[in-house]
Amino acid sequence: MNTARPLLALVAGLSVAVAALAANPSYAPVIPAYALIFPADFGSHPQFRTEWWYVTGWLTTQSGESLGFQVTFFRTKPNIDEDNPSSFAPRQLLVAHCAISDPKRGRLWQDQRIRRAALGLAEAATGDTHVWIDNWSLRREGDHYSTKIDAEDFSFDLQMYATQEVLLNGESGFSRKGPAPEAASYYYSIPHMRVAGTIARNGGTDRVSGEAWLDHEWSSEYLDSRAVGWDWIGINLDDGSALMAFRTRDATGAALWAGGTFRSSDGKVTILAPADVTFTSSRRWRSPRTGILYPVQWQVRVGPRAFDLVPLLDDQENDTRLSTGAIYWEGAVRAYDRQRLVGRGYLELTGYGEALRLR
Repeated sequence: MNTARPLLALVAGLSVAVAALAANPSYAPVIPAYALIFPADFGSHPQFRTEWWYVTGWLTTQSGESLGFQVTFFRTKPNIDEDNPSSFAPRQLLVAHCAISDPKRGRLWQDQRIRRAALGLAEAATGDTHVWIDNWSLRREGDHYSTKIDAEDFSFDLQMYATQEVLLNGESGFSRKGPAPEAASYYYSIPHMRVAGTIARNGGTDRVSGEAWLDHEWSSEYLDSRAVGWDWIGINLDDGSALMAFRTRDATGAALWAGGTFRSSDGKVTILAPADVTFTSSRRWRSPRTGILYPVQWQVRVGPRAFDLVPLLDDQENDTRLSTGAIYWEGAVRAYDRQRLVGRGYLELTGYGEALRLR
């Protein structure tokens, strides 16, 4: 779920005047038994309401520093008249978030952008992964992905190489997000991507290497109407196995739905039902900027196994009110099994300050 993802209260933050609202917008439905086809489904799906490509990972500098990184591109199809002839009409909107989790700094380096898809300045291509806003980009060529981000205070240029097959989440890529069958997405992941490249911050550039997790998800009716947010993890385990798990929450904090996917080191895939997944918070942290209280340390039970998640640093709050309108926590975490380090990945927490709105 990078469960994707803190989205798309988006139009509210856009300064473009959107005219001629359609009375009955048409969005493609997410239906069971659709077979994902690659490489076509690596690309954009502009007939669906929302979509995201999400990359998170751990990096090590040449001096031995541990860093986290995140880059995300969102696409949304606004509710406008598709017959509007203007080339400036925002038929598709694109948003990008990027961040570096840096323990020495004590909080995220972060930035964001938002553009309408037009005039070659921003686009999400169909047919394969190529999404960009100005000089920020994520692109796939064969089993190789590249991402280049030139933010205000930092930058990175990373090459990412698939070492495992695509992991289809849910039933062959059909991922339920709530009790109602229409609350669903198409969703796949690529765990254990090998990463190499450079990161610049504080006036200097470091060569880095590490491991990443990529999510791609698209939907037209993502959340149950009672859901206020979600908790999500994507963990690359040291033995080569991979775990994605999530839960959606109601206004009381109780789980509305849960699920996930576990692929063992021998390639066997287990689809996790709601009863198989339990998130239990063990420590909270309050943001000094927003006052939001986040549960930053967890025990997550998935079937017979339990993992304790400990953040690389507490302050990994991402303020994206200038693009998606959301404030959320997303950061690098270590995974432990009975106090033994067994993996690294990312944790995402949405809807803790106020309910997340995707439309």
